[in-house]
Amino acid sequence: MSRAKQRPEQSDRPMNAAADPSALMDLLGVAAVLLEADGRIDMWSPQAEELFGYTRSEAVGQYAAPLLLHPDHRDAAIMLFAEVMETGRGWAGAFPVRHKDGSTRLVEFRNMRLTDNLGDHYALGLATDRSTLQQVERNLALSTRLVTQAPIGLSVLDTDLRYLAINPALAGMHGIPEAEHVGRRFREILPSGSFRDAEAVMRKVLASGAPVVDLQVVGRTAADPDNEHAWTVSIYRLEDHRGSVLGIANVVVDVTDRYRAARKADQAQQRLRLMANGSARIGTTLEVERTAQELADVIVPDLADMVAVDLLDSVLQTGRPDLGEGPAVFRALAVKTAYPTDAARAIVPPGRLTTYHADHPAAHCIRTRKPHLITHLDSGDHARIAADPEGARLLARAGVHTDLAVPLIAREQIIGVMGLARARNPVPFDEDDLTLACELASSAALSIDNAVLHHHIRSAAETLQRSLLPRLPPCHPGLEVAARYRPAQAFSEVGGDWYDVIPLDGDRTALTVGDVMGSGIPAATAMGRLRTATSTLADLDLDPARILTHLDKITRGLDPYIATCVYAVYDPHRARLDLASAGHLPPVLVRAGKSPELLDLPTGTPLGVGGVPFESTTLDLEPGDQLVLYTDGLVETRDDPIDERLADLLRLLTPPYDTTEEGCDRLLQQLRHPADHDDVALLIARARPLA
Repeated sequence: MSRAKQRPEQSDRPMNAAADPSALMDLLGVAAVLLEADGRIDMWSPQAEELFGYTRSEAVGQYAAPLLLHPDHRDAAIMLFAEVMETGRGWAGAFPVRHKDGSTRLVEFRNMRLTDNLGDHYALGLATDRSTLQQVERNLALSTRLVTQAPIGLSVLDTDLRYLAINPALAGMHGIPEAEHVGRRFREILPSGSFRDAEAVMRKVLASGAPVVDLQVVGRTAADPDNEHAWTVSIYRLEDHRGSVLGIANVVVDVTDRYRAARKADQAQQRLRLMANGSARIGTTLEVERTAQELADVIVPDLADMVAVDLLDSVLQTGRPDLGEGPAVFRALAVKTAYPTDAARAIVPPGRLTTYHADHPAAHCIRTRKPHLITHLDSGDHARIAADPEGARLLARAGVHTDLAVPLIAREQIIGVMGLARARNPVPFDEDDLTLACELASSAALSIDNAVLHHHIRSAAETLQRSLLPRLPPCHPGLEVAARYRPAQAFSEVGGDWYDVIPLDGDRTALTVGDVMGSGIPAATAMGRLRTATSTLADLDLDPARILTHLDKITRGLDPYIATCVYAVYDPHRARLDLASAGHLPPVLVRAGKSPELLDLPTGTPLGVGGVPFESTTLDLEPGDQLVLYTDGLVETRDDPIDERLADLLRLLTPPYDTTEEGCDRLLQQLRHPADHDDVALLIARARPLA
């Protein structure tokens, strides 16, 4: 059997031949007609049947000109045919053809001469409907213009995510020429890790066929490697007319301007939240260190990766900045980092004194009273922001790349500096960050200065208060006495609480505890005047009610102050206790072998109110019995009912203790919180036999 008659098998196909017919050829419906040299039809394809209407049996053997052409067109067609057969040059163009149904159609021809092995010539005509061809040409031209002229990015990738085609707009976004895309994988063109998620989405679309619309991608490309850009990407799978997967198409729109505007809006909202947060969290107490730490807690991590708050030591010592000669001396108040880092060891720890070299940002702030911004620290620049060479090495190793120092200015005086830095956050400080830091620093500086002022006033008041309190005599006939004074530790200033133990004639002893309403130096001064008056009146040998009456008149002269007071006189020879109260909390009587009890005294009105007489009460006080006098700071709190606190006081007095000193310590330890808002005066007297 000759090879010409063998049926072609699949293995006989060329290696690169397509396994499936072209959809484009099917769309055009290209007809093939073979003519002999005399113009007789020798071969007629099925497409020719569709295009011209004649079956193969109707066409083969017929002369083409009379079959297919109107008489008016035959001569021109015969001349073209003869020229092709004579010269061998092909001819292409549109020609009107008569359809079998009598209609005329404009057909696009491609005519060429063929020669067989015997040297005989034939004419091959390839034809398609002119209107169909024009539609395909228009669509192709439109598609080409759409792809090349579109301002959005378009690309087609195969199933291995290799670029098959890309338009100029997307090539420009990538910063890589169109020709260098073709054949290269997506990851080769966009190697940055910020595009890994987009690649994963592409593979998911390839697998599922479900398109993804408006995926936001943020990253940097070769077109602008120094700045982030943003794109919305729509991805859909491409399939042929039989459903075979060809690859994917990407539609990319650059939305960088919108992204940056939204980011700026988010940053503005974040700054507003940070300012509101700072207003609520900074300055909640009048404690210097805590206020500085509150500032640091607000700054990190929202504005900086690390922050240090330093105050001029002269401000802490005297309340006023005193720069003097030489470098300024700072005391570190607060340090915070957003995460564990070696850079923390480069920052001066809280409580430590330090000075900075002249080029340090803190020194710059002190000299100029202006903030100092370093947007970018190059290699070797860290010595500018470090206190010493080791600190510079630690900051460099931690990746600190930007620094900001802001002066703390209160009442037009510079009192310290706040230093900020970023390492893990890759964005350098900018002018907006500088403005926000200055706003927070300004608010915090006033709170810190208020805390410093409070500290100095409170120290002066406490010093005055303690100087006005008595030193207990070593011996008291028939009594063992212990007393304590504890100033307020939290928001309020030192108050006007006092105690006194006054020796009297006949081995008697006057015991008094009082509380001037108010706080600060004025209250301490009023307390001193009342204590002096009490000591003077005690020498007049008046009963407690008369003493309180005179004190009431004196207090009215101290307007606007009022005070509460308990005054008692103990006579060891008669084992007798006389006492009176002016609006004060009830004393506690602890009798040997019995439960402690609150004395039910006529309480009277506070000193300074006037118009109400005071009454004295007489009790027996045998050896071993105790009298406990105290001010309201020992038992009153903001959260607990006073009855519960008085019950706690009685409970703590129930177990025996060896000395009155031990009793005072027990009550203060159990009832007094270090941050209580009021001061305390406490006095315990135990009767004992006369020597």
